[in-house]
Amino acid sequence: MHTKLIIFGITGDLSRRKLLPALSDIVKSGQCQPLSIIGVSRRDVDVADVLGEHAETLASITRMAQVDVAKLEDYHQLRDQVSLQQDEQAVIYLSVPPGAAADVADFLGEAGLNGPNVKLLFEKPFGYDAQSAHDFIQRTRRYFDDGQLYRIDHYMAKEVAMALLELRSDAASHHHQWSSASVERVEVLASETLGVEDRAQFYEQTGALRDVVQGHLLQLLSLVLMEPVATDELSLLPAKRLAALASLHPVDPSTSVRAQYADYDEEVGNPGSQTETFVSLDLASTDARWKNVPIRLTTGKRLSEKKTAVTIEYTDGTKDVFIEGEVQSSLDQLRDAYERVLVEAINGNKHIFTTSPEIIRAWEILADVQQSWAMNNQPLLQYEPGTRAGDVHIQPYI
Repeated sequence: MHTKLIIFGITGDLSRRKLLPALSDIVKSGQCQPLSIIGVSRRDVDVADVLGEHAETLASITRMAQVDVAKLEDYHQLRDQVSLQQDEQAVIYLSVPPGAAADVADFLGEAGLNGPNVKLLFEKPFGYDAQSAHDFIQRTRRYFDDGQLYRIDHYMAKEVAMALLELRSDAASHHHQWSSASVERVEVLASETLGVEDRAQFYEQTGALRDVVQGHLLQLLSLVLMEPVATDELSLLPAKRLAALASLHPVDPSTSVRAQYADYDEEVGNPGSQTETFVSLDLASTDARWKNVPIRLTTGKRLSEKKTAVTIEYTDGTKDVFIEGEVQSSLDQLRDAYERVLVEAINGNKHIFTTSPEIIRAWEILADVQQSWAMNNQPLLQYEPGTRAGDVHIQPYI
């Protein structure tokens, strides 16, 4: 089937750093053919300028569409330009600010670009709490059913997630039977050495809890806690992940650590900012298999190392550490997470994408923490850039 990939925000940072390199590799490898690309931009731009170093690979299959995302008539023109036939599919990638995603989805639906052969890919965040996420989900259902919606958490397409999935599907492996009988402690970490860089406006509205914990870390944790799934039954994976999330207690705010690296507020131009750049949370599961097993999620910016890792400590004193960039999986045949996201969406495989119930449940787990933090205006705990993640624990933030 011919796929027409329509990228809203093709001139943006995500497209330049992630999508275009991934598409170049997809084309070079001969996957997902035939494929054509329609880049959507508010400005009149040249294809070669947009594609940059990837022009040699992608220019022959790429054309541009000038669209003002706030004008319905432009979506009608886009629909005509796409000219989707019954034996073709449109995969629409919304690389747009979070606040614009639902509006774009509405305009696409009103213009008739929502037929059964249309798929819509969203980047996170999906709301900012349980209620806003629910509202966002209901709104996108106005014109698209759940089968058409692909909500991207690119951590689920990374190497660690693929390695965990392979281990949980291998009946011959002890990882297949992870439980309190053998596991002493679980920790999921995502640390960065960089600060907010050019994402200051986004980060001030989001913070580490919403940016990383609600989606990325809880999704990785669900792969550890879920019941095993067979490799020939990956369609069951979202339900398995949801069951694992459903068994988690809401986080007790008194066990949370919330902090900000020194001089962050000056960097973003907001003196006294209450936006956290570091979070550490303790969780517990009601699932009998995980009774009394401590679970910790930690993320932060401007820390001592860049690392995404899942650590499983065993009752016999040994441990397994699954580190991004150091693990491989036979399920992982693609070079890059965004390459995997695009290929799976084009092929209609939804197991690495986040479902609506998972999104809502993740927000529910964090609801008490969000409320507690919103009501507390004390200065945040500070840490110096380069601090080890395990050392940012001087004073719990209650």
